[in-house]
Amino acid sequence: MNIEEKIAAIVGALEDIKASDITVLDTTPLTSLFERVVIASADSSRQTKALAASVRDRMKELGEHVIGMEGEQTGEWVLVDLGDIVVHIMHPAVRSHYNLEELWDAGIQARMKHAAQ
Repeated sequence: MNIEEKIAAIVGALEDIKASDITVLDTTPLTSLFERVVIASADSSRQTKALAASVRDRMKELGEHVIGMEGEQTGEWVLVDLGDIVVHIMHPAVRSHYNLEELWDAGIQARMKHAAQ
């Protein structure tokens, strides 16, 4: 599968369990460790865990390797590592506190500014 097909499958798995505020970030300008970050919100720890399981199961059904999952014990923030894609599923308050979108965007903007000089 190419990266866009994987993203579509991940977003579909998140939408199936009613994730909110799904964001996909292209991280290729900043790191070679992975190509995309997907961030989604969940209303409860139970939903966070269900969303992570949905992503994991969908990827396995498609023959993709799931490297690991972190945070399932508390469920406030669950990370699904798919190698070229990292999925963060968080409670809205946790997402607001860490503000990953702004961190990645700031890094991309700084990298582009540096490259332009």
